[in-house]
Amino acid sequence: MAVSRLRLLTFAAAIVTTMGHQAQAGDKITIMATGGAWQAALRKAWFEPFTKETGIKVTEQEHLGDLGKIKAMVDTGHVPVDLVNVETATVLQGCDEGILERMDYSRIADREKFIEGSALDCGVGLDAYGDILAYDPTALPDGPTSVADLFDTKKFPGKRGMRKFPAQNLEWALMADGVVPSDVYKVLATPAGVDRAFRKLDTIKKDIVWWEAGAQPPQFLASREVMMTTAWNGRIQNAIDNEGRPFKIVWNGQILEYDLIAIPKGAKNVDLAYKFLAYISTPENNARLASYIAYGPVRKDAGPFVAPHALAKLPNDPDHMTSYLVADPEFWGDHGPDLVKRFNAWLAR
Repeated sequence: MAVSRLRLLTFAAAIVTTMGHQAQAGDKITIMATGGAWQAALRKAWFEPFTKETGIKVTEQEHLGDLGKIKAMVDTGHVPVDLVNVETATVLQGCDEGILERMDYSRIADREKFIEGSALDCGVGLDAYGDILAYDPTALPDGPTSVADLFDTKKFPGKRGMRKFPAQNLEWALMADGVVPSDVYKVLATPAGVDRAFRKLDTIKKDIVWWEAGAQPPQFLASREVMMTTAWNGRIQNAIDNEGRPFKIVWNGQILEYDLIAIPKGAKNVDLAYKFLAYISTPENNARLASYIAYGPVRKDAGPFVAPHALAKLPNDPDHMTSYLVADPEFWGDHGPDLVKRFNAWLAR
């Protein structure tokens, strides 16, 4: 499935969304994101410029990206945050369960201006990122060439890092077992396909070091706790660019996903939250994040505003999309709870 730079990164003129708000003394919003280099990039690209332009202060919290913490806030009626950074599957589940507000795109931007799948009913796209494989060539000179090499313990013995969550791992297990990307979700939607994926994971289970936070994969590589690890591409690129690490990213077999932002039910500053969403959803502002972390914009018309030096590092650069899978959030919205239970039971065995 070829995706051109024209489709993903370049389009015509910008549409500027007017803020239309005069900040009052004490105006502020609280945003909960997933920490590390990612949250630092959000701060530089959006939080600080938004405050400077509007006078609305942004305060920050951190979480692991799971729905549990958000649900607990909503269920108790104590919602101290106005916006939460979440993944697509979490948005779909949170929308179905009434934990997240439904978005009014008339207050944000034209929904058609977003890349397909990045503007959902209960979540607005922030960026496109890649679930990739990374390694340190100084420790592994003849390194992997595909994410499927995670499962080749003969050629690549030793520990490998993987996220402690079924999404991505089950897809990669099937791809490594010979399922072509276009058939992955059809196979995984069947009981036999789920069994097949877990059998493949069984082959490396004893060699896996699990990670739960995005900052951990580059730490694992730096300490040589693992020989290779799955990761979010921006976290590895940040370690290369800002920490001088010699890491390499393997794009072959990457899973392309979107980060989103949502308003939890019961948020106290919904109007101000929409001001922030409108601000980050202009093409110029949406493109700015790529200057601070290697994640691509989700506005179709943001490409001309991406800094030239950042383009080659983005997961949706055409050179990085010769073999890839686009994550299916609807699949995970439908099957996620059952697969999480199955995964946790598998971990406990």
